[in-house]
Amino acid sequence: MPTLIAWVAWRHWTPARAEVPQAQPVHSVPLEPMGLRADPLADQTVAALIGPWSGADGATGPATDRLAAATRLMAGWTSNGALADWGQDDAAAAAADPAVVAALRAYVSEGRALPAWADAAKVERAEAIFMEQGPLSCTLLFCSSLPECYVLPNLAEVLHIAGQLEQHTEHRIRQTAAMVFPVMMKGGLMDASGAGVAQVLKVRLIHATIRHLILRGEPQTVRGQVAPRLQAGAPTGMHAALMSHGWDVDRQGLPCNQIELAYTLLTFSYSFLKGMRTLGLGLPRADEEAYLHAWNVMGHVLGVRRELMADTMEEAAALFERIQAQARGQTVSPDARPALGRALMQTMERTIRLPVVRGIPVPLTRWLIGPDTARAIGVDERVSWPTRLLFGAGRLLVRLIDTVVRLFSPGFSLSRMFTRIVGYHLLTHFLLDQTRPLNLPDQLLNPLTDTVAAWSDDPGAPGWLNRLEDRWTTTGHWRPAQGVGTTKRPVPDAEAVAS
Repeated sequence: MPTLIAWVAWRHWTPARAEVPQAQPVHSVPLEPMGLRADPLADQTVAALIGPWSGADGATGPATDRLAAATRLMAGWTSNGALADWGQDDAAAAAADPAVVAALRAYVSEGRALPAWADAAKVERAEAIFMEQGPLSCTLLFCSSLPECYVLPNLAEVLHIAGQLEQHTEHRIRQTAAMVFPVMMKGGLMDASGAGVAQVLKVRLIHATIRHLILRGEPQTVRGQVAPRLQAGAPTGMHAALMSHGWDVDRQGLPCNQIELAYTLLTFSYSFLKGMRTLGLGLPRADEEAYLHAWNVMGHVLGVRRELMADTMEEAAALFERIQAQARGQTVSPDARPALGRALMQTMERTIRLPVVRGIPVPLTRWLIGPDTARAIGVDERVSWPTRLLFGAGRLLVRLIDTVVRLFSPGFSLSRMFTRIVGYHLLTHFLLDQTRPLNLPDQLLNPLTDTVAAWSDDPGAPGWLNRLEDRWTTTGHWRPAQGVGTTKRPVPDAEAVAS
């Protein structure tokens, strides 16, 4: 028994990165030039919407009206199938500025096409993996993927100025979920009835809008330093904040450049899979590669270059480390990352009603992303000693029990149960609050609610373990008190395209 405990402890405390063999230099693409490459299709579309820039005020007046019109029209992108003939026999498009409609139609026509290498079977398997893990997927999204997004200093700066996320962290979480769930729900990428492609194309235009407004010009033509725009008082509104900030293209690269897009893609694919390994729930190699593949298909729709995509965990680990190493060599002042990281942790803590697990997001995030990354993004605040004791001792005890019991019951996992409990409290607050539903079409919101309701029991766990989980969550289906889809949502405002 002492030998077994020692072995389990060694396996448990060894960083997940050590379990991923270092890849050969399959990703030999130089990163530096990719910092000056953005997304020609989306950038051309936004350039057509904004029109010619007139000094520092190119995106005011009529340009703002056209961006607002584009935002309203994109509300009609309710499914992948709706994109095929969007703009034809559409009352909203018929009443809109023809130039705006033409720009969006050209964008949709080219952007909705999936890559020739997309494998429907792999994408379907990835969807099943995400849904099989259920609330655990949400825990990894909140405690691994989102925190890892803040590691790149320039990307964090863009997030800061685009949304003032320290004050609007919940908005960031909910907007991210509004993209992830349509992508990973059944048929989200490959079926006409899905909505993943439609949602990703909206996000792609948001990135391009941010680039244009920060640089106050077309990204591929701007080099050198974009001076902050002087104005009386603090900027009011999203567009003003973006255009007033300033940017040094030679030092920082383009905002939302190819490196940052590729890294963000990895936070949703590789970080999830790495987190599963850390929790002792690693997937078979074929499943891991299917999951990476599905997100690569999504990355294609998002405008990520194929040479910056990883097909295996070894490739993903190598690229992820290269990009993070590049970020560690950057010096920024002021550094937006700590405020973003702390705001995320505080927001999650406020959502968990159970006092005994309220402080768990901080140590859980540190464990999943590693101490160095945690310090870089400000997830280094002290937690109470009961929380430290509960989490530290619980990790070792859970791994020990799981290791032994799985010899007799392969589906048993306390690790999965506890992360499901955390995920339940996060997703019911952020995603199932019927007073503020996600900004998604009703035909997508209702299936999402049904999907989450079905997560109330872990099909791989014995009945007594599910009953124990109910004591920490709720009994019966995980549904809001009223149907989410019946709640009326506000019409997007003029600046929603850059939010």
